[in-house]
Amino acid sequence: MSEEELHPLATGPTRRRRRLSDEETARRVLDAALAMVHRSGLTVGLDHISFEDVIREAGVSRTAAYRRWPYKDLFFGDLLRALASGAAPAAAVSAETSRALIASVVADRSGDLSSPEGRRDLVSELIRLGAASDQQAIRESPEWRTYLALQATFLSLPLGALRDEIHAALGRSEQGFVDRIAQGWQSLAELLGFRLRPESGGDYTVIATLASGQVRGLALMELSHPDLVNRRSTGNPTGASTAADWSLAGLGAASIAMTFLEPDPDVVWDDARLAELRQLLEGVPMIERAPDSAPRSD
Repeated sequence: MSEEELHPLATGPTRRRRRLSDEETARRVLDAALAMVHRSGLTVGLDHISFEDVIREAGVSRTAAYRRWPYKDLFFGDLLRALASGAAPAAAVSAETSRALIASVVADRSGDLSSPEGRRDLVSELIRLGAASDQQAIRESPEWRTYLALQATFLSLPLGALRDEIHAALGRSEQGFVDRIAQGWQSLAELLGFRLRPESGGDYTVIATLASGQVRGLALMELSHPDLVNRRSTGNPTGASTAADWSLAGLGAASIAMTFLEPDPDVVWDDARLAELRQLLEGVPMIERAPDSAPRSD
């Protein structure tokens, strides 16, 4: 049925809508559906997503949309593929938040970087405050809720090609997320003069996998046990100068860091390195720093 047949009483001059290609129609409709999911979250399944509402929000012809997806099941299959391809266990902490956190810690301890104790205190504060910030970001993230529901939806799919495709796409997204975390840990460790403990048996991918797992595990537990959000322990898990109040996420991150990382004895802390360290810490968010960007002195 044409657009004119759908609206027989329309009068007055109208501008003929440019006919979209099948590919552009699909892109607009899927983009609109993804935006709707990210706003409202994904339930276990897609029953709360109306194909008609998606078509209206995408601003495409209803005829073109149904030509692309003659059955709604075909559309929901493509939507699941799109969600799985872009899925992440949590939205990354924004660059602004990361920069502000690092700059605040460095400003409070700017005079301490020349001593090993001062640098350890700096690392301790970055772990303590950074882990709590990451946990809060996950807790408030619509992407996190969508990721959980997508995992449950995937498990409920019948065996077949669609399930295999979603499984593979989720695996790729998960690996990309872990790779980004590993890059962030390696960048910051090298910048602050740390290295992997040779006897630990791990690497930065192992660190990232464990760090991601413990943060997500706590996020799951908090759904039914919200008191965990505010639980604090006074302690000194990093061997800093003083004890402090640590969240559970911070204690988990500290245990991982202390297990796998140690000060690098080959790093020379001269004035030039200290000056560059301050400049980098105050200006570059850790998530964006390349793994090989840390200055080294022989």
